[in-house]
Amino acid sequence: MTAVHLISLGAGVQSSCMALMAAHGLIQPHPVAAIFADTQAEPASIYRWLDQLETMIAQAPHPFPVHRVTRGDLAKALLTRKPTKDGRKTTVSDIPFFTLSAAGQQGQVPQRACTADYKIKPILRKARELGGIKRGQKTVGVVQWIGISLDEIQRMKPSREAWAESRWPLVEQRMKRHDCLRWMEANGYPKPPRSSCVFCPYHNDREWRRLKTEEPAEFEKAVQFEKAVQFEKAGTNMSSTPYLHRSCRPLGEIDFSTEEERGQGTLWQDNFTAECEGMCGV
Repeated sequence: MTAVHLISLGAGVQSSCMALMAAHGLIQPHPVAAIFADTQAEPASIYRWLDQLETMIAQAPHPFPVHRVTRGDLAKALLTRKPTKDGRKTTVSDIPFFTLSAAGQQGQVPQRACTADYKIKPILRKARELGGIKRGQKTVGVVQWIGISLDEIQRMKPSREAWAESRWPLVEQRMKRHDCLRWMEANGYPKPPRSSCVFCPYHNDREWRRLKTEEPAEFEKAVQFEKAVQFEKAGTNMSSTPYLHRSCRPLGEIDFSTEEERGQGTLWQDNFTAECEGMCGV
């Protein structure tokens, strides 16, 4: 049986470029489809871009369908509590919140249930369907294309599924993120927005600043989400207070202006934050 090739589409720079290159016949074999896992928590800019990207793929010389799959609303799951055996309560899912204990000790939630439950599992479920994978199958029936570029090779990991094989076409093409942007521009395509959930704790200050400036309604969603989570977490197994920013301060009270804007100058830039390219880099 010939394995089907599928694109894990995060709708950020790298995976968008990879999908469009495939639609132009520049990456072979031709993929059967692309799969976008919707956490229902992306900023509005990503959903607008995804609509536009689907149209561009459909109009390209070698089109293929884009499937949107979802497990549900991640934000709602993070605010839903369920009882534990000892009578306390825990949330249905979790993200890597930064935490602050009553004693002032900072930490971070180690679990990334958001990645496993709301990205990986929905994509694999659809991949099994499209690849016609049978229960217990051990032979490779699906080749998943993942949008990791040459400058992110540390994020490359083999598939954990016996029936699936991971592939990184941008690494094969020796392309870095800036090469993807150059290819997009050279072929008349607009620059994609950065892909990640509105309330992702892995945002660096540059991304929080962009969200606050360019998509203020989305930034406000993150502010209100943080407040709601803190209220809900008060009755769960979590003893520390969760925050979205590594400073463990309320998101709405943080000054995200640059040091240059404050007249201080800087020798450093914000730490780079990887985009969510279909499977959050795992």
